[in-house]
Amino acid sequence: MKAVLTRVSSASVVIDGRVNGKIGKGFLILLGIGPEDTKKDATKLAEKLLGLRIFCDEAGKMNLGLESVEGQVLVVSQFTLYGSVRKGRRPSFTGAADPAVAIPLYEFFLSECARLGYPPQHGEFGADMQVESVNDGPVTIVVDSAELA
Repeated sequence: MKAVLTRVSSASVVIDGRVNGKIGKGFLILLGIGPEDTKKDATKLAEKLLGLRIFCDEAGKMNLGLESVEGQVLVVSQFTLYGSVRKGRRPSFTGAADPAVAIPLYEFFLSECARLGYPPQHGEFGADMQVESVNDGPVTIVVDSAELA
């Protein structure tokens, strides 16, 4: 699994003209799922992301986590994180998991966020979504579950 986490002041996802999810201060997580990913990857990734201390303390150091700032989480599925531009000019997305694999893992990731104390707002897998965010910092971190200990 791959995730792009952005520290935000606010973020929202709109589907068919209606707000599907909206948060204030917190994390916007774009989540990509590969064909070899498992529930173990989802758990490991959720624990790592939601445990990050990337909010500034009173000394201006990134030392505070979501709990300290009463942050929220917005998760949006993003199969294009597995896009390859190695050949040609049109990306190939064959590295992304098929929906039969990806949808249950996406839903499991959402449930893991809730289990960890951050019931996420979210998009809808496979939908055409408009995502808005006000990046805070900006602070953006790319995390691949295959690279986690």
